Amino acid sequence: MGGATHADNNSGKSNKGLVSIFQGHGGAATMAGTLEILFFHPFDTVAKRMMSNTTSLRGSSFGETMSNVNKCIFKKHADASFTAKVAYLYPGSLYAMTYKVLQRVYKFAGQPIVRDAINENYGDNFKAAFGKKSKMMSESVAGSLIGIGEVILLPLDRLKVLSQTNPEALQNRGLLGIIRSEGIAGLYAGTVVTMTRNAPGSFCLFGGTAFTKDIIFGLEDYSKATFVQNMIASAVGSCLSITVTNPMDVIKTRIQNKDFGAKHSGASILTAIIREEGVGAFFKGLTPKVLASAPKLVFAYTMTEYFLTLMGKSTKK
Repeated sequence: MGGATHADNNSGKSNKGLVSIFQGHGGAATMAGTLEILFFHPFDTVAKRMMSNTTSLRGSSFGETMSNVNKCIFKKHADASFTAKVAYLYPGSLYAMTYKVLQRVYKFAGQPIVRDAINENYGDNFKAAFGKKSKMMSESVAGSLIGIGEVILLPLDRLKVLSQTNPEALQNRGLLGIIRSEGIAGLYAGTVVTMTRNAPGSFCLFGGTAFTKDIIFGLEDYSKATFVQNMIASAVGSCLSITVTNPMDVIKTRIQNKDFGAKHSGASILTAIIREEGVGAFFKGLTPKVLASAPKLVFAYTMTEYFLTLMGKSTKK
């Protein structure tokens, strides 16, 4: 009886823990991620297709350049109607929705948990090493660790990228068929590159946001930031993160957009890009990515904090 009671108590605590997460950052991140896909998925598709392009888009005239860009983005739909083009910018929406919601919940609900664990177990060490900047550093390090662990979602990310850049590879292939033919290892192609990209990217995202709140706005309690302050702070963190990670993102995208069964290492793609396209190729898609991903990250972060505030107010009533 005592053992059963103890087990029930542990189960109750676990359930309460899950409920508290989804009543907090988890639920807020879910709502923010869903809205993010609706508004920003087309821009992400454009950026991914430009990153995957291996030829020069620059023509002899502005008109020819725009024609090349149009073919790069819309491919066989380059001459389609406006409505058809818009629809073509929403490929793999189911994969994208699933991936993005899970990613945002993992990142924005997980980072505070890791941050609190760091402060609880290593808070004194951080204060000794970084002094007044220890709070910013714990935010940054927690973000970096969460970014590394994000590779668990890589199969969904790969399916999303394939649907955006190489949909032919997914034709007449169900999810179970893909898993059988590729195996788990195949779906995790680009793991090392993704971890190398995510660690500094998430460090810069959460670190840049914390820096702005701390240094620019002088906030001691980051959760007290206003809606506008969250927007500005996350904009700084997002732009910094995107710029730092773009070279690795180009490599990651090219690994993920290959046909199933094709084997390409990050090192071989890195070498091929330098040899055939030059160093500048590592910043392909940076402009549309900043224009799309920065607002996307700002939106996700700000709306997560906004929904969190609303949910906090509703639970107090």
